[in-house]
Parts: sequence; C-alpha cells; structure tokens
Amino acid sequence: MYQKMLVPLDGSELAEIVFTYAKELAGRLDLDIILLQVCPPSLREFIPMQKAYMEQAAETVRHQAREVQKKIGIEPEGKQVEVRGELTIGHPAEEILRFTEENNVDLILMASHGRSGIRRWAMGSVADKVTRASCAPVLLVRAKTSDETPYDKWPKRTILAPLDGSELAESALPHVMALARQRGTEPVDVALLRVCETPAMPAYYTPELSEVPLNWAQYVQQEIARRKRVATEYLASMEEKFKENNISVRSEVLEGKATEGIVEYANKTPFSIIVMTTHGRAGLSRWVYGSVAEYVMLGVTSPVLLIGPCKSSSQ
Repeated sequence: MYQKMLVPLDGSELAEIVFTYAKELAGRLDLDIILLQVCPPSLREFIPMQKAYMEQAAETVRHQAREVQKKIGIEPEGKQVEVRGELTIGHPAEEILRFTEENNVDLILMASHGRSGIRRWAMGSVADKVTRASCAPVLLVRAKTSDETPYDKWPKRTILAPLDGSELAESALPHVMALARQRGTEPVDVALLRVCETPAMPAYYTPELSEVPLNWAQYVQQEIARRKRVATEYLASMEEKFKENNISVRSEVLEGKATEGIVEYANKTPFSIIVMTTHGRAGLSRWVYGSVAEYVMLGVTSPVLLIGPCKSSSQ
C-alpha cells in the first residue's frame, strides 16, 4: 500500500523525533523516503546551510534504515531504502501539500507539537493544516517525554483501530493491515475498538418507550446489553478480514462516551499506534464520530495515523 513516505522537517530537534519512526517503517515496509524542508521566502540567504542540513539528515536516515534491514535479515544485495532530501521555498503547509500531490506521496510522517508549545515554523500548526487537507494519510508523532520508550525499542507493537460501524471508519482497515505487516521479530497485534454509548435520557417519552413496562434504569441496562451484543458481532466480522491474512487481532467493546473510551484505552495500552479516519465539511476537517479524532489527538501521547478522503478545490 505504501511506497513513498514524505517526512517534513524544519531543522529543529522537535521535527527530528520522527527519524526513529522513519527508519523503522521504511526498513520494515520497503518504503522510500523524501525528507522535505520548506524555506520561507524571507530566509533565502540560509538556503546553502539548509541544503547541507538536508543532505546530512538524508544520509543519517539512510544509514539507520539500512541497519533496520540488516536486523530483520534483508541481504545486502536486496532492495535498499532510498532516501533523498528536497528543499522548496514557500509557505510550509502549502508546499507540503503541493509536493505530496506532485510526487505521488502515499504517506506523510511528521511531528506535532507537545503540550508545552511549538517551535520554528510552528510544526504543530503546520501538521494541523496538512492533516486537514492532505489526500495522503498523515502519521502524527507527538513530542516525547524523557522517560518515554523510543519506537525502535518498543517490546511489542499494537495498532488500535476505533470503529463506529460506518464505511468511513472501515476504510482505515487496509491501512491497519499495512502497518501490521511490518517485518521483524517484535510481535504486532491489532485491537479493534467499538464504544457503546449510554442512551441519553429523552426530554419526553416516545410512544415506543411508553409501551415498555420498564423504568428508565432498566431500559438503559437492557439497551446497553443489546448494543454490546451488536458491537461484538460486528467486530467479530471485522476480525475475519485480519485472520484471513494471518494477522493477530482482538476486539474490545467499551462502554461510555466514544471520546473518553478511546483515549482511556489508548493511554492504558503502551506501545500503540492509533489509526482513525477523517472527513471534511465546508473546507474544515471534522472527524469520524464528529470531533472524536480531534479529542483523541489532544488526549493521547501515542502516534496517530489519520486517513481522510481527498478534498475538492470547491471545499
């Protein structure tokens, strides 16, 4: 599914936190890498320095990806990861989107800012703009804390896929499968999540409810049980897609608000990547479950892969 990965950089240590992910994904999924730095028009005089930085960064990632290939047993004469650096002039988000479209990029890997602020050309703001408009999936990596285990040291890798029963949410599953096919000795498993929300107390009783000889608490209990049965059956059908491809998979049916349930589960599941879909409205990207993906992005430290359909120019 993935062949060419774009990694935007701004010269900061914050942006370079993606190097570990870049080398691992490229080495294990046979991806070629393009490192891209966008130079604002006002900083043209720094172009020679930035070109030197990009050449050094490309050589670093190329060497690291080759080491990953050696680790997982790819012979020296086998396909090696190609890494090159590119420098463009313009506004970062617009240039990243233009470059992605013109160069057939099928995966963007970039850093998003941490909770304490942003640096250089506002990596967090740029990541948000790119995510909202990109036709290619965007894997966002949060700034790491000092005690966090780096990606290449994860003892296992879990891919979390929240589903709501819609075709939009299910369109993320091929991407989940692609990530699950990473080569190596570390186990990779998939967790499919479905959140059953508690029924809200109606402002008035509908005719259907008035015919039910139960009080509200009893009705809620029975309705939640029904929703959990439906969710369990649904996830079991989704599991079959993975089992057919010999991918380790399990299902989790949660109860509560979708936003809180996904965030809580993700934060209790270390060494995980969350895969979610997005869709656009009036030029602004809203999310599957409404604003759930946005809430998840703010509430977790795990990397998040966001998949959205191409936006038309009319939006």
